[in-house]
Amino acid sequence: MEVEYQEEYIRNSRGVQLFTCRWLPISPPKALVFLCHGYGMECSGFMRGCGVRLARAGYGVYGLDYEGHGRSMGARCYIRKFDHLVDDCDRFFKSVCGQEGHREKGRYLYGESMGGAVALLLHRKDPAFWNGAVLVAPMCKISEKVKPHPVVINLLTRIEEIIPKWKIVPTKDVIDSAFKDPVKREEIRNNKLIYQDKPRLKTALEMLRTSLDLEDSLYEVTIPFFVLHGEADTVTDPGVSRALYEQAESSDKTMKMYPGMWHGLTSGEPDHNIEAVFTDIITWLDKRSCDALVHPFRPPSLSNSTDRCGGAATPLHRPRRAKHGSYLCGWKGRMHPQCAM
Repeated sequence: MEVEYQEEYIRNSRGVQLFTCRWLPISPPKALVFLCHGYGMECSGFMRGCGVRLARAGYGVYGLDYEGHGRSMGARCYIRKFDHLVDDCDRFFKSVCGQEGHREKGRYLYGESMGGAVALLLHRKDPAFWNGAVLVAPMCKISEKVKPHPVVINLLTRIEEIIPKWKIVPTKDVIDSAFKDPVKREEIRNNKLIYQDKPRLKTALEMLRTSLDLEDSLYEVTIPFFVLHGEADTVTDPGVSRALYEQAESSDKTMKMYPGMWHGLTSGEPDHNIEAVFTDIITWLDKRSCDALVHPFRPPSLSNSTDRCGGAATPLHRPRRAKHGSYLCGWKGRMHPQCAM
C-alpha cells in the first residue's frame, strides 16, 4: 500500500517551535496512532519504519519531536519539566483528533521506552479519551538493579537549580548492547538528529521522578494496552513490563516477551524479528480498532489558531508532502543509561 508522508511545524504553549510529521494511507484511516518517541530520539527518521508499517496497515500515524529533541527547537535534550512533554503531546494529538474526518476514529498511543512513560501520563491526564496503547519496553518503573541511592538523589537535587543544563550525569554508551544488528547500529550512530551526549542534570532527575511516580501508580492504569519486551534486554529490565502487566487495573491487557531479543525490538533486531514484532502490534491494533466503542471527540474550538497560553497548536509552515512506495526498517537511535531510549 502506498503511504503519504507530511511534515509541519507548530508552536507549543511556551512559544517553542516543534516538528511534527505523519504517515497516511491513501484511503481514509481506520484509526489514528500517535507516536511517543524515546529519550534523545526523533520521529521522522528513527520511527519512520514504524510509521510506514502502521500506515500500510491502514492507520493514520502522527508523531511529534519533543521540545529539545530531533528537529524541534530548544536546548538539546533538556527536559525542564516532564509535564511539558506530556502537555505538548496532549495538545497536538487532540488537535489532530478534532480534525474533520477524525473525530469518530479510534485513538491509540504508541510509546517506546521513555515514550511509554509519556503515553501512560497522557492516559492519566484524560483516562477516558484513549482507546488503547502499545508500549515497547516502557519507562514506567526503575529497576532495582540501577535505582540510585537516596543519598545520591538528595545530593543531585540540591544542585539541580544551580546547574540544570550541565552534562554531568555519568553514562555509558549502551548502543552496542541495545541494538543487535550491526548495520542498524551504525545507522544509529550516524543519525545527527539523535542526542548522543551525556544527559543533563535536570533531565536525568525529571526522568527519575517520572519513573518513580509511575511506579507508585501502576494500579491506576486502566487503558487497554499491549506491552512488549525483549527477554535479553540489558538496557531496561523486562521485569518492569511484568510489573506494569501485573499491577495495572486494565481489564484488557496483553504482554509478550520475546526470547533472545534485545532492547531495540522495532529498530535494532534482524529484519525477520522486526517483522514478527510489527505483525503482533498490528494484529493487536486491528482487533481493538474493530471492536472499540469510540466516543466522538468534540473539540472546544475547531480553529487552528492559538495564543501562547493554550489551545490548538499553531501551524508555522504548510505540510511538506511526499509519497513513498516502500521503506526499509531499522532506524536510528540513542540510549539514556539503563532506562530511556
